[in-house]
Amino acid sequence: MKRIAWRSMSVVVGAALVAGAMAFAQPEKKADQPADHNAEMEAWQKSAQPGEHHKHMEKFAGEWDAKVSSWMAPGTEPMVSHGVMKNTMVLGGRHLIHEFKGDMMGEVFEGKGSWSYDNNAKRYVGVWIDSMSTGPMVSYGTCDAAGKVFTMIGDSAEPGGKVSKTREVVTYKDANTNTMEMFTTGPDGKEFRVMEIVYTRRK
Repeated sequence: MKRIAWRSMSVVVGAALVAGAMAFAQPEKKADQPADHNAEMEAWQKSAQPGEHHKHMEKFAGEWDAKVSSWMAPGTEPMVSHGVMKNTMVLGGRHLIHEFKGDMMGEVFEGKGSWSYDNNAKRYVGVWIDSMSTGPMVSYGTCDAAGKVFTMIGDSAEPGGKVSKTREVVTYKDANTNTMEMFTTGPDGKEFRVMEIVYTRRK
């Protein structure tokens, strides 16, 4: 009985010593770390929920006939082409996916992209790829208080490594019409409109 008692006591003491050593070895919690893991998880879950800005994007969902006017240089006549844009809200209303098919400079043109609102960064994020380039164009922006005028600033690499800066202005006119204007810097260093797309909702 004594042997069993001593063995039991040694196990208890040993466990206590190990627990004490482990507690001593724990690094001190930094002040900037969340005090409650549940609170941290709750914050992440809240930031992942679609909100007001995602409702703004939802207005652009659907199929649209597109009239595209492009200017190669300031003061020139525009080249006009046509296409169809299909916009779809995905992933629980968190992102807007673009699919464009049409023509550009006499050739078949296809483009795909996404439009998101990052709740954490508090800005819109656009990504665009198409059949006339191998690199994506990434842009970031904001909207006005009414959620009708969106301004996106982006850049893309040109042949030779030059980076082209762009400014896009997307305007929600009404439930059946919206426009996208793209501006870039001309040879004289001044901004000029390089593209305008007028979207009309397909019936």
